Amino acid sequence: MGKNLTKRSEDYSKWYNELVIKADLAENSGVRGCMVIKPYGYAIWEKMQAELDHMFKETGHENAYFPLFIPKSYLSREADHVEGFAKECAVVTHYRLKNEEDGSGLVVDPEAKLEEELIVRPTSETIIWDTYRRWIQSYRDLPILVNQWANVVRWEMRTRLFLRTAEFLWQEGHTAHATKEEAEAEAVQMMDIYADFAENFMGVPVIKGVKSESERFAGAEETYCIEALMQDGKALQAGTSHFLGQNFAKAFDVKFANKEGKQDWVWATSWGVSTRLMGALVMTHSDDNGLVLPPKLAPIQVVIVPIHRGEEQLNAISERVAPLVSELRSKGISVKFDNRDTHKPGWKFNEYELKGVPVRLAIGPRDLENGTYEVARRDTLEKETMKVGDVVARVETLLKEIQENIYKKAFDYRETHITEVNSFDEFREVLENKGGFVSAHWDGTPETEETIKELTKATIRCIPLDAVEEKGKCIYSGKPSMRRVLFAKAY
Repeated sequence: MGKNLTKRSEDYSKWYNELVIKADLAENSGVRGCMVIKPYGYAIWEKMQAELDHMFKETGHENAYFPLFIPKSYLSREADHVEGFAKECAVVTHYRLKNEEDGSGLVVDPEAKLEEELIVRPTSETIIWDTYRRWIQSYRDLPILVNQWANVVRWEMRTRLFLRTAEFLWQEGHTAHATKEEAEAEAVQMMDIYADFAENFMGVPVIKGVKSESERFAGAEETYCIEALMQDGKALQAGTSHFLGQNFAKAFDVKFANKEGKQDWVWATSWGVSTRLMGALVMTHSDDNGLVLPPKLAPIQVVIVPIHRGEEQLNAISERVAPLVSELRSKGISVKFDNRDTHKPGWKFNEYELKGVPVRLAIGPRDLENGTYEVARRDTLEKETMKVGDVVARVETLLKEIQENIYKKAFDYRETHITEVNSFDEFREVLENKGGFVSAHWDGTPETEETIKELTKATIRCIPLDAVEEKGKCIYSGKPSMRRVLFAKAY
């Protein structure tokens, strides 16, 4: 199985696209801008879903489901929200087709025009807050801690598998609270959960921060975010959590009687991550040989490949392997014994290397005689020979080591690609020749932010939560600045 992947150093974008397709994660569909997530790719997404869903429920959240279609008038009620999403909306105008009278095919029935157009869900704040109006009357009804797993549509002209598609999968949390403090704490808590998941399951180091005003979610008072750095020096927004204030409660007239019996507007948050995390996973860890997956999210953590001639040898190997497979599975390790006789061992080695399986075991006639296995790890491609009795313990250790190693490698890369600059010339030089996050002073105005974006294509990725007060001058305007922010070119 020849991989023939473009090298990252030659064309990172082409390498990524080839890898997603060749590793059987996803492919383009017959619908422009939409993708087919293939079983292997969906298995990774399912593991992400399962871990996140568990984390949400541990913090008191429940799952629900809301309509895919949103009346156009709903979107119009929150001014910033509609302005933020208007150019990305897919609109349903009719509800029926009919056969053309001359038999040339189907056409939209002009008699079946909807009284009010429906927007295909770009995000669900409006439909959910219209619903919450019926659920909330008193402080006793709060908080509402709801999440939904769903698909959304945001019309995109330039698409890339997982990173930017017209339709994508995600989860979106929508919570309602009695106080500002409670809502703000919720928004911060969800950012922390996303950071925990990214670092401890995906192996992706992230920086926690808040967005600048111009980069905030449309309709939010504050957007908390986690930002990751890919191997090509570009940033990727890995998750956002929004403090919405009372904006949506006011837009949809959601009031409640507080403990003093007075009417007040409800406080809100929303938060989400999407299949874009799949792109982050690929781009953070993978190499010129294929995927490198963190063991905690790998659909297959261990693959066993027999090396044999004829059915007799395969049967003998199968007998040796069976108790090992059972023991590994009893310890919660996903394992596959690939006994297909349609492909040679070398082809299988290539396939599982391309697909990023963390640990590969090989066993042949000589191993049968010696009571050994060849053990190979995907992250470093190192191999060793182990006695049968030592394999299970070694596999358990390796899975932990690989998870830690790929995180450390990504963390070290990120740390060496955060560069402080103090002038606009330095800023441009770093962006063009080194990449990564550029730590620089900014005067806090959207005008300066927009000008820097126009001149360099770099945006403010976040104002780090741990940023210390440091007097300085804006790299572009020279005006006073109280702290550094992180700029980068981004996906």
